[in-house]
Amino acid sequence: MNLNKVFLIGRLTQDPELRSTPSGQSVATLRMATNRVWNDPSGNKKDATEFHTVVAWGRLGEIANQYLKKGGLVMIEGRIQTRTWTDPNNNKRYFTEVVAEGLQLGPRTVSAGNVVSDIKKDKDDNIPIIDANDPVSSGVEEDEVKIKEEDLPF
Repeated sequence: MNLNKVFLIGRLTQDPELRSTPSGQSVATLRMATNRVWNDPSGNKKDATEFHTVVAWGRLGEIANQYLKKGGLVMIEGRIQTRTWTDPNNNKRYFTEVVAEGLQLGPRTVSAGNVVSDIKKDKDDNIPIIDANDPVSSGVEEDEVKIKEEDLPF
């Protein structure tokens, strides 16, 4: 069995770019950064940033273009795709990107000078907003989370 599944949580490095194909289908290109932090063997804190290009087709691309902005936090679920082509100098070129199959918007922020605060949307607004203070298991009953000994396969 094969699996090509990607989950990215990061911030947009620029506003989404929405365009249409000649057939009229919408496609948005998102550029985002993810980082990781670790301690090296001597105990010094290290970090590394990876940059990703994400393509969102159809309604998903339109939603991304409408609600996402540079600096915004987003979770992308998708698959990796590599495109190949031959350039004018007859060199074979490759470009790897993530094709979005789903996205979740992060907490909305309002910047006032150097102060950034989370805000919640009104109940009438259907934009999904994740509050940083919401528990990870929100909406999951405790009985569903506990592993029972009789459920273990060994």
